[in-house]
This record gives sequence, structure tokens and C-alpha cells, in this order.
Amino acid sequence: MELVKVKELSKDFGGVKAVQDINIGIEEHEITGIIGPNGAGKTTFFNLLTGIYTPSSGEITYHLNNKVSSRHLKPQKMAKYGVARTFQNIRLFKEMTVFDNVLIGYHCNMTYGILPSILRLPSFFKGEKAANEKVTELLKIFNLYDKKDEKAKNLSYGDQRKVEIARALAANPRVLLLDEPAAGMNPNETNELTKLIQWVKDYFQLTVVLIEHDMSLVMKLCDKIFVFDYGHLIAEGTPAEVQNNERVIKAYLGGDYVAQA
Repeated sequence: MELVKVKELSKDFGGVKAVQDINIGIEEHEITGIIGPNGAGKTTFFNLLTGIYTPSSGEITYHLNNKVSSRHLKPQKMAKYGVARTFQNIRLFKEMTVFDNVLIGYHCNMTYGILPSILRLPSFFKGEKAANEKVTELLKIFNLYDKKDEKAKNLSYGDQRKVEIARALAANPRVLLLDEPAAGMNPNETNELTKLIQWVKDYFQLTVVLIEHDMSLVMKLCDKIFVFDYGHLIAEGTPAEVQNNERVIKAYLGGDYVAQA
């Protein structure tokens, strides 16, 4: 089942055509990779998927609890729709604790209002208990529970990445968008992250879409890969198919390089 359908999607910035006529179907419960050289339009595409940018033309449709199209996508509502994302540059509240950073991701699941909070009604305590249990579960999954009271700024780069992913998962999404999750990580951290993303996808029954430059991670994780170059979709397929695609090789290496058998 296609959970996300992208049809004839384009985005122009003045005379710059960042994304042009993209047609993509993202299957439910798969890990989909978006790759391409720098400037290929990958992050613009992610920003279109999450409502940060409005398409110049074309349409994005999410088939979630309700059908949601690009005409109604708003960044502040994406978590409600069941879509969560991380960013290429880590965006944590660095003076807040690890626990509180992840807790913020849970806010869209809160069902009590202001009055129960002020009067400390049973619904308030029930909601707070559920939130604390969810955050505790996620921190244990990411091996961060022993650092729950540390300020986010004091964590290693790899752990900050984990906190950001845990915060996204706290929203209980069905679609998780990861923008270069392995950026800045060393090989050991990347290997650990690769295993963790696969486990999280299976455990939470997620559909994962990721942008990544680390090809070892992409080839190990992804069920399907879409390749962008200068805003165009130039190839799609399994990791093996993409690795041996001459247009992909040329986009990355330039010239007339041809894959060897």
C-alpha cells in the first residue's frame, strides 16, 4: 500500500527550479532512501513533504487516518497527521534536559486541556503518567535513560542525534522522515544507528523516509531508493539496481564512468 503519493511535484524559487516534476510512491512499512549529490533538491523535497514549502505545482497525498493533500499540509499540524521528522542540523533545546526534550515531542498526544491542568483533575495525572512512561520507554530504547537529567548541550553529537529521533517518535508517528541522521557520526556510531533505525521501524511499525549521504547506511537499510540530481528524479529501485545504474554513477562521479560487471 502506498502511504505517500507524490504526483508531478515541482518547487521553484524565482528562476531556480529546485524540484521538477517528481513522481514517487512511498510504500507503507518500508524504508525509503532519497539520495543524490549536494544541491540535488533532497532537502527541498523533504520540506515539501512536511508543509514547510508550498509546491509550485503538483500534489502530495498522505493516506493516513484521513487523506491529507499538499493543499492542507501545515508544519504545525504534521504530528497530528501522523508525520514526524528530524533535521539535517540538530534542533534540540540545548539548555533543557534530555527527558524534557523528548517529552516535548509527546505534546500532540495530550488530551486534557487547561482547566484539568489548573485544577489537577484525574485526566491531568493520567495524561502526565502516560507521557512519562512513553518518554522513559524511548530513552531506554536509545540507551539514554541514564542521561535523562543531563542538558542536551552536554551530550555527544551521536547522542544528540538519538535524542532528536526519540523526540520525533514521542509523537507516535506513522511516517518518520530522517534528514541525514548519520551526519557527523563516526563509523561505529553510524553502524549502531543503522541497526537502531531498522529495529525502531519494525518495533513501531513505521514507514521511514531518509535522506543520507552515507551510502553504507543507505544500502544496508533501504528497501527502495530514489535518486535526485539537479531537482530531477533520475533513478529508482532497489539498492542493487541503483548501485549499477549508469545515470546514478555519472551523477556521483561525473564523466563517462560505467559500472564494471
